[in-house]
Amino acid sequence: MYRLATFDVGRRFVAPRVRIAMQCLFGLGCTLAVIGLRSLLDVWAPSAGPFSLIYPAILIAALYGHWQAGVVAYASSLLWAWYFVLPLQYSFIFLEAGGAARVAMNAISGLVVLLFAEAFRRAVVRAIEQRDEEIARRQLLQQELEHRTRNNFALAASLLETQKRREKSPEVAGALDLAITRIHSFASAYANLAHSQGEGAVISMRDYLVEVVDRVARGAFRENVTVDVEIGGNTRTMPREVAVAIGLFTNEALTNCAKYAFPDGRDGKVKVRFDGDQHEWTLAIADDGVGTADAVPSSGLGERLMVAFAQQARAAYRVEAGVTGRSLVLSSLAAT
Repeated sequence: MYRLATFDVGRRFVAPRVRIAMQCLFGLGCTLAVIGLRSLLDVWAPSAGPFSLIYPAILIAALYGHWQAGVVAYASSLLWAWYFVLPLQYSFIFLEAGGAARVAMNAISGLVVLLFAEAFRRAVVRAIEQRDEEIARRQLLQQELEHRTRNNFALAASLLETQKRREKSPEVAGALDLAITRIHSFASAYANLAHSQGEGAVISMRDYLVEVVDRVARGAFRENVTVDVEIGGNTRTMPREVAVAIGLFTNEALTNCAKYAFPDGRDGKVKVRFDGDQHEWTLAIADDGVGTADAVPSSGLGERLMVAFAQQARAAYRVEAGVTGRSLVLSSLAAT
């Protein structure tokens, strides 16, 4: 319907003369179409409503071929109906006394259709142009906002990095590390939202999740803890909002794992696995750390954030902890 509303016969022609010629030919084509339809109707109702079909011809010609096509359709269809259909046929002579008034009334009516069709076409064109200008303006403002937001994220992380280098307390430095990691996580999520705009936008889970895990592994874990990520073979892309929520959940889960699972500098391994499709998927984050010996507090900020991110991803999660090791499983509601 949108293509039909914005169709323009002369749009593809650059040269003005060629464009006008094509518009006139389109108007003539509308008249020929009316003649063909009239020939079919004459089988059942000869000479009935001689001028009735000229109005759609004028309307279509003016809407899609500008006023030039409308004028051609108006003149040619009116003269055709007058000469070939109106009694006396094959003549411009009026057989009835009211024939002249009849032609005049139909000529005026056709002219009104032409004028209003052209006015409507111009109004639609202006509305489309104004809409396009507004979209371009909003896109420019959106780009400026994205640029400023990315700069703000970078500035906040830089300030925290500076404060961390000056801090002598290991506990405060650890808290600053956690804050820096979260800022980078939100910045990455924002970048994915900004770069994949539009209804139905999707994100490659393999690239996105590997990036999230790699960033947290480098920023939160010590060198003696290895972090691996595995993406299932069926996984391709996920809806943008769901993918970003999964990434943020993964960030918080790994941050908590780095904070609690390997105390006193112990060695360890963490494995992140994601598998499924857009409808049913599962994220599992498992470590071989202390397990239930030092369970993560359930009232902390990280826990509340994971609850919020799970809800955003339309999923539920559970914790499986043993004597050694702990596993966090996030599953879509369709898979539970």
